[in-house]
Amino acid sequence: MIIFKNIQYKNFLSTGNTPIKIDLNRSTTTLIIGTNGSGKSTLLDALCFGLFNKPFRLIKKNQMVNTINQNDCVIEIDFSVGTRNYKVVRGIKPNIFKIYKDGLVINQDANNIDYQKYLEKNIMKLNYRSFIQVVMLGSSSYEPFMKMRPSYRREVVEEILDIRVFGLMDINLRSQQSDLQKKLTDTRHKCDILKTKYDTEITYLNTLKTKGDTFKEVKEKSLKQNNTNKKVYEKKIEQLNIELALQNEKIKDKSNFDGKLIKLNKLETKITQNLDTHKKTLDFFNKNDTCPTCTQPIDKTFKHDKCNTTKNKIDKLSEGLKDLIKEIADTEEKIKGFAGISNKINDMRVDIAKINNSLENIQYSSENINEELKNFDEENDIDKLEKKLNNMKIDIDVAEKNLSEIVEEKGYVDILREVLNDTGAKAKIIKKYLPIMNNLINQYLQSMDFYVSFNLDEEFNETVKSRFRDNFNYNSFSEGEKMRIDLALLFTWRAIAKMKNSTNTNLLLLDEIFDSSLDGQGTDDFFKIVRTLKNENVFVISHKGDILFDKFTNIIKYEKYKNFTRLEAV
Repeated sequence: MIIFKNIQYKNFLSTGNTPIKIDLNRSTTTLIIGTNGSGKSTLLDALCFGLFNKPFRLIKKNQMVNTINQNDCVIEIDFSVGTRNYKVVRGIKPNIFKIYKDGLVINQDANNIDYQKYLEKNIMKLNYRSFIQVVMLGSSSYEPFMKMRPSYRREVVEEILDIRVFGLMDINLRSQQSDLQKKLTDTRHKCDILKTKYDTEITYLNTLKTKGDTFKEVKEKSLKQNNTNKKVYEKKIEQLNIELALQNEKIKDKSNFDGKLIKLNKLETKITQNLDTHKKTLDFFNKNDTCPTCTQPIDKTFKHDKCNTTKNKIDKLSEGLKDLIKEIADTEEKIKGFAGISNKINDMRVDIAKINNSLENIQYSSENINEELKNFDEENDIDKLEKKLNNMKIDIDVAEKNLSEIVEEKGYVDILREVLNDTGAKAKIIKKYLPIMNNLINQYLQSMDFYVSFNLDEEFNETVKSRFRDNFNYNSFSEGEKMRIDLALLFTWRAIAKMKNSTNTNLLLLDEIFDSSLDGQGTDDFFKIVRTLKNENVFVISHKGDILFDKFTNIIKYEKYKNFTRLEAV
């Protein structure tokens, strides 16, 4: 459990050279009040920046330094984890980042990024996103859990359940899996080469034993056959290259046909539009004997001529459209034909690659045969050959043993990755805790007199039902109702964190939740929950100090004095 003890900051935002120090473990409930701009919310920014190098609100780093003094901005945070006491010191102008453990500075040889990772992963075991979901609830740049992307929601829950280590293990296993796959491929290739050589030597030895003096004749026959095969393959490659060039030449016209099709389609559209216009004109004269605009009778001769002229145009356009549609179909068929040509080209390239591979094998075989013929007398020693084969068999056995071990090791890694991925062990743990989470969420909602059934699924999407409505979501509610849900989730994450002893902390900071979203009843309901909390220090920032005084055991008041923020005695 993280016990936050105190925070001290100076020259941070509106705070000047006189440091502001706040005891974070003094009282169970503390009300923070002050006028607008007095610096109340600075506490949230100082805490987040000090711990995570990132303020709570959307403030740039150079804007956090007091604009009057312009330097010596320093935040100090004291906390403990178990029996160890820690202090984090972070500053701007000059830049400072130090972590103390039991009064001694932890080694700073690492860069600031790695030093920050050490603070989050090894000491606090808490990142920024989880921190603001468990420790803070604000009205500024705070992103409620229900407004996060599902992947971010999952990350928060995994952090709270202390199962993100599975993800880190999976990343390491993924790299190990890749290395093993490469090793497996290389070892299999080595085994294949050794077996091929062994089979070649076996064949050679058997040939010596069975044919004796005919050995050279057999080898020379094999060479002759290799040369014949080589010529055949080379001829095939030559033919394929010629055909490939022809097909490549054919496919060059594809872009022309693509362009032609575009032009034909545009022409079709234009003819169709003209045809429609003429049809409307013809329809108009067929249906009207008087002009609808001037109400004068239309001359019959004009009408007759106009109808005949328009009909002739329609006939010509229709005939032309028919021919055009046929041409479009022919062009589309041509384009389809190009796809066949492309497939044919790919097939020929595959064939050429196969033949080249065969030629390499023939070359390899011929080189081996020539080497065997060159050293025939020396290699004709059967005992020597059998000894060589025994050594090769040992090499094969060793390679196959290595292969078997790699296959077995990769199998274990594959199984572990299956266990550690999102659908494995993590999913089972989340599934186990989901009913507890949902039960707690609904308990807290009921404690705040908000009677809905709110449930998260395994993807952390919500299902909300009520007595009068079914199947609506978080965004369907008013701001006050959303705030109740946010509070219920906040208290739920803190309860789960305590169960798991993961992101468990004594500190809870709430910024202006009573000022807009929560009404009087909501405020009373909130304090019902607060009174059930044990060993927690709740800080509430509010403008409603006059109506909230009697609900808190401690009051902190901020004020502006000579353009600087200071604490006023209450």
